[in-house]
Amino acid sequence: MSYIDTIKTRARLDKKTIVLPESNDKRTLIAAAKIMEEGIANIIMVGDEEKITDGAGWLEVDLTGVKIINPATTDKLDEYVNLLYETRKAKGMTLEKAREILLKDYLTFGIVMVKANDADGMVAGACHSTADTLRPALQILKTAPGVKLVSAFFVMDTQFKEMGENGAFLFADCGLNQDPTAEELAAIADSSSRSFKALIGPKPCIAMLSHSTKGSAKHELVTKVVEATKIAHEQYPHLIIDGELQTDAALVPGVAKTKAPGSPVAGKANVLIFPNLDAGNIGYKLVQRLGGAEAYGPMLQGIAKPVNDLSRGCSWEDIVGVVALTAVQAQLV
Repeated sequence: MSYIDTIKTRARLDKKTIVLPESNDKRTLIAAAKIMEEGIANIIMVGDEEKITDGAGWLEVDLTGVKIINPATTDKLDEYVNLLYETRKAKGMTLEKAREILLKDYLTFGIVMVKANDADGMVAGACHSTADTLRPALQILKTAPGVKLVSAFFVMDTQFKEMGENGAFLFADCGLNQDPTAEELAAIADSSSRSFKALIGPKPCIAMLSHSTKGSAKHELVTKVVEATKIAHEQYPHLIIDGELQTDAALVPGVAKTKAPGSPVAGKANVLIFPNLDAGNIGYKLVQRLGGAEAYGPMLQGIAKPVNDLSRGCSWEDIVGVVALTAVQAQLV
């Protein structure tokens, strides 16, 4: 059974309700139909029912069982307006502005549904930027207790089953924090450890990546990773973590013996923490596009309830996978 099939099986055991607000995107319509067919989650779509139904008919997909909510006609609108107002009034929100936003911005409408416990999570980003997806989530749902910052990760399911967790890895941060400080990198490692346990396997083995291994190069970027590893050891002593490590030293046992002998991580890492967003984003796309891996994300970690982003280059299959992962995350909230 593939990694994502295992996640789908877990999702079916305790079916959750996920909002898909991008109802004008054909990939989302196809994904919604497939999710219902496979019984992965209950789906709510936001938008005009006639337009959504027409789109599904044109695509020849069956949305039977999908709940469609039109912000302009739902009897929940006043409740949601008040909830958004109460959540954001300290920041200048008015009732009039809240109503205007909810009628126009389907992503915010979906987030408010999650806030109101009318849905368990939301997936968007097929036709919106990460900033557009994340902003209302942070403003309305806030961060989870004890979390220092929100970050993004990808689950990478590779063909190399002898590596990682049966070929699966967690890459972070590949979608959100541009240039995290050493302390932020350590916090990302801690969040990623918990996400790995929730979604991939019981034993995260975390490599703090660099272009240097154990002092082979000197640069301020290397120093940042070394300091991040030190902070992680001090603040999160439960982690199995080491750095700085080059990617080959982190993954290949033979290289690890030469470059990082005695490391508890080198040669067997399954969680890769990248030093900045450039490295993370480039790295995951190379593994996906040239290495043939399945990439699921960017998943967001550290928000009070599950909200996950999509690459704007995603396929409908990617959306199905991220919905399944979001449903499993919702089971653990």
